[in-house]
Amino acid sequence: MEPDNEHLEQKAEEPAGVYITNAQLYTYADYLTWTDDVRREIINGIVYVLSAPTRFHSGLSGEIFANIWSFVKRRKGKCKVYHAPFDVRFPKNDETADNQIYTVVQPDICVICDPKKLDEAGCLGAPDLIVEVQSPSTAKRDLNEKFFLYEEAGVREYWVVFPRQKGVTVFKLQENGKFDNGIAYEFEGKVPVSIFKGLEIDLEELFQE
Repeated sequence: MEPDNEHLEQKAEEPAGVYITNAQLYTYADYLTWTDDVRREIINGIVYVLSAPTRFHSGLSGEIFANIWSFVKRRKGKCKVYHAPFDVRFPKNDETADNQIYTVVQPDICVICDPKKLDEAGCLGAPDLIVEVQSPSTAKRDLNEKFFLYEEAGVREYWVVFPRQKGVTVFKLQENGKFDNGIAYEFEGKVPVSIFKGLEIDLEELFQE
C-alpha cells in the first residue's frame, strides 16, 4: 500500500503564528494551542492530521471497547478503558513539561492499569494495551511509526485491527523490551486479551455487519 502523504501537506497549512517553519519539531505545548476542531497527533515532533473514521471503523472500535470495558466493570478491576479522542503523552528522559513532550497520540482504544499515569489531560506514559483500527490513511503509521513508538514506550500489548481482511494482529512486549513477531488472528477466531485472564474477543461477532 502506498504511504499516505496527506499529513505532509496539512502540516504546512496550520495557522500562522503557531509554527515557525515546516522543519520545526512540535510539542504538546504547541498542541494545546490548536483550538480548532481538527484532530491531530504528534509523533516525535511531527504533526499528523487525523481523518474522521468510517462507520465500519467506528463500529469495530466501539465493539472492542465495549467488550473490554464490560469485562473490567464486571470484575471491578482497577484498570481504566478509554477510546478516542483521548490523549496519550509519551515523555522521554522523564521530561514531563508540556514543551518537552514531543509525542501525543489518540489511540482508538487504550487500557491503563496504573492510576498514577492518569491526569485531567489524559494519560502520561505507556498504556498497558493499545488497539488501533487500521484505515487507508493510517496503515503505514500503525505498523511503522506507532509500532516502534509503542515498543519503545513499553506498551505491554498492541493490537492492529484490519477491517478489510477481517483480522487482528497482536504484538506482545517481551522481556528484552521488544515486541514479538505478532500473532495474526483471522475471521471466526477468538483473540485473547493477554493482560486480562479470561477475556477473548470473538472475531465473527466483531466483524459481522
